[in-house]
Amino acid sequence: MQSTHIWHKLHIYRKKSILTLVALGLTTLAWAQQPSGKMYAKSDNLPNYDSRWLHYGFVIGMHSSNFRIQYNPDFASPGLDTLQSVMPSNAFGFSLGLIANFRLADYLDLRIVPEVVFYENRLDYRYIQGGQLVTDQQIVESTFIEVPVLFKYKSVRRGNHRMYLVGGVEAGIEATGKDNGGNESERLLTESTNLSLQVGFGLDIYFPLFKFAPEVRYSRGLMNMLSSNDNQYSEPLNQVTANTVTLYLLFE
Repeated sequence: MQSTHIWHKLHIYRKKSILTLVALGLTTLAWAQQPSGKMYAKSDNLPNYDSRWLHYGFVIGMHSSNFRIQYNPDFASPGLDTLQSVMPSNAFGFSLGLIANFRLADYLDLRIVPEVVFYENRLDYRYIQGGQLVTDQQIVESTFIEVPVLFKYKSVRRGNHRMYLVGGVEAGIEATGKDNGGNESERLLTESTNLSLQVGFGLDIYFPLFKFAPEVRYSRGLMNMLSSNDNQYSEPLNQVTANTVTLYLLFE
């Protein structure tokens, strides 16, 4: 009961943190505009910005993540006859990171974005017990240090706006150690490393003092994150990969 109470406190704290980050981004945009809603300058802001070979910045992200699963061939065995299904469900989290953007050509950049990401993934195990459907939800909370290495292909700048596409790979390692003191048979165990492909798009908006970009990015996990330690939650599964859709707010 005590662990459940603590989890609820952490869950509430995460929601408050995400709302605070959204408010920060909106407030920053409001400061960059006049009360009338127009930009300070009608001419191009930061006209020589893209000629510099290196830019720094920071990024705030809000994501929806879920596990993609593959059933074990033993799923239909007599030992699992009461288990009806395992259903992933979406959960929300957030991330904070830094940006190092290298200019490679007029319309091509290389971007490295080390970040700390707070994940929560859920799997609903549905059993038939006493003629009724019972759901046992497994919640996997983790904090990862991830380093996306992305190529950024930019369109022609039009005034103070420029569209772009991004794509690349991301490597991640869990920053928090596993709790080995608990009963490992009572929870789903996952690996502490991951590798994923990422694609996305965004819009660069040039303000007088900085560049802002909202960006949407999809991440498809390549590694099987299911732990090799078997228990009642890993037994019906053969593979677990992580998929994430993230809204980023980039400030450079």
